[in-house]
Amino acid sequence: MKKIFSTILAMLTIFIFTACGSSAEKTPEKTSEAPAPADKILVAYFSCTGNTKNAAMEVAEILNAETFEIVPVEPYTPADLDYNVEDCRANLEQKDLAARPAIKNKIDNFAQYKTIVIAYPIWWHEEPRIIDTFVESYDFSGKVIVPVCTSGGSEIEASVKNLRDACKGADVKDGKRLGIISKDEVKAWLDSLKL
Repeated sequence: MKKIFSTILAMLTIFIFTACGSSAEKTPEKTSEAPAPADKILVAYFSCTGNTKNAAMEVAEILNAETFEIVPVEPYTPADLDYNVEDCRANLEQKDLAARPAIKNKIDNFAQYKTIVIAYPIWWHEEPRIIDTFVESYDFSGKVIVPVCTSGGSEIEASVKNLRDACKGADVKDGKRLGIISKDEVKAWLDSLKL
């Protein structure tokens, strides 16, 4: 009887150690989700009179993109934008290549965007200096940048060159002046970019 009891006890001990050993070998399952891929599109725009905002919203609608308004800490008044006055704020900023008007707001989770459309008016043949503030505030490496502008007569090329110089490591597209072409033409152009 003593021998049978010892045998049962030995078998029970082996069973317990085997069961514990096999459960210890299991690896826990991962419960955290992988980060969202950086494939979203953002339309960031600066607009004082509403023209650029309208163009930006049209692009955002076509691309099904999120929007971000670049808001200056010090808003621009009509007097600031009176280009006929030599020392109006807009003229003074454009003459000063180092001017960087402060921006009131910031983009949360910038990394989630693969493509950023930057919309702005043309001031004296270039982007407003607040756009320089904007592009210098984020790392655009590996991003696709699509410049769009509004202007009564100036083209976009000089501002695109400036964006390429400022956004090293980004794929800066040639861009387009909006407000002079139809929504269908805007859509066809955006489709051609294969964003």
